[in-house]
Amino acid sequence: MKKEIHPENYRPVVFKDMSNEEIFISRSTVNARETIEIDGVTYPLVKLEITSTSHPFYTGKQKLVDTAGRVDKFMSRYGNRNKNK
Repeated sequence: MKKEIHPENYRPVVFKDMSNEEIFISRSTVNARETIEIDGVTYPLVKLEITSTSHPFYTGKQKLVDTAGRVDKFMSRYGNRNKNK
């Protein structure tokens, strides 16, 4: 590993998922404006919109979005092609 290219200010930081209020602590160098107190210890707080605890890919709650009946429109136009032959 090369010397003097990695940051020196790694510290514990709290990341908070704003969609489900899940929090986790990880080491990071990110600058944070807010702080939060957990178990009597004050940590920098970074608010996130989505994490692995709320992303549909990781939670398995993916939905197939059919905008304006596109699947039905496709099936009516091209779905019965092989049946006519």
